Amino acid sequence: MRVLFYTGDKQWSGSTRATLTAARGLASREHQITIACCGDSELDVKARAAGIDTIAINAESSTAGGAWDLRKVLKERFIEAAIVGTERDHLIVASAMRFAERGGVLRRVPSFAGVDVQRVSRIALRMAAAGVIVTTERERRELRADAFPIPATVAPLGVDPAAYDDIEPLSREELGAPRRGLLVVCSYGPSGRQRISTVFRTLALLAPRHNNLHVVVIGPGSTEDDVRMHASALGVSPAVTFLGEIDDPIRAFRAADAGWVVSNGDSAAFAALDFMALRVPVIAERSPLTQHYVADGITGLLLAPGDPSFTASNVAEFLMTTDNRIAMGNAGRTRVQRDFSLGAMIDGFEKAVNAAGDRTRWTGTR
Repeated sequence: MRVLFYTGDKQWSGSTRATLTAARGLASREHQITIACCGDSELDVKARAAGIDTIAINAESSTAGGAWDLRKVLKERFIEAAIVGTERDHLIVASAMRFAERGGVLRRVPSFAGVDVQRVSRIALRMAAAGVIVTTERERRELRADAFPIPATVAPLGVDPAAYDDIEPLSREELGAPRRGLLVVCSYGPSGRQRISTVFRTLALLAPRHNNLHVVVIGPGSTEDDVRMHASALGVSPAVTFLGEIDDPIRAFRAADAGWVVSNGDSAAFAALDFMALRVPVIAERSPLTQHYVADGITGLLLAPGDPSFTASNVAEFLMTTDNRIAMGNAGRTRVQRDFSLGAMIDGFEKAVNAAGDRTRWTGTR
């Protein structure tokens, strides 16, 4: 199967990581893969390093211009199925498919993000045969047929636990943390501004009695002034290091005694899986996403919104009970091996692209 992954997102994120993971997995199964992305973006660099065919796109071009440029690629590479991640990308690729008289388009929905079908999506659905990829059976069941009347396939996110075994941790010095004491690493994203306040409020309550506790915040947007000012206002700045985006966040995760997930979507899902694969117990606020990935009381601690002092007491008990943290970390590794395998993820994508490549559906436009 000849498959195109198309993304106009210039930034590296959980969703672009899912794109690269799926592309590499399908390529390993002899599918011919092309990734269309912004030139010299992190996705482009990593895809080329993995030996995947890439083409550069101009994310600033008009929808019509992007579609017209892409149609030549579709014809030259005889693309049979394309995977996109946003409404705009869907319209560009569906339009190009129409011009080139090519295959079907799959809209992948980030983990627990939901599908909001606006006018642009409805136009795209009329341009080319389409399908949707979601990460869980629950999300597939919740898709409203009247809102998104196309076939849905489940492709769960997954990782290979064995790939984490030789990862060396960053040193405390590299992380800007004290040499001794408990280290919590927060995986942050711009969608986590409200949740990071829970981290800071909890730390403000714990720090006076647990001065050996330090938090490292990494991820896009984690060095912005409003995030730093929030920590400063609560008096916890000395106990927090803000690192922003770093080259190898997994090495920071490896150094942690506990991982706190304050991002959303695919970034949150992958952070939870990374921590568990590294045998690091997870802390996160309770949500449908975190309940799916983290087993509360078994692989980590899920916090209910509410009284900060109650949250702080739960976190304190969790962090200070070393044997329990170790047991949860080991349970997390087992859970990833059993329930979130890389093979299952690639199986889901392969099923979706095989269905989208069915030529009898190529004329099934509305």
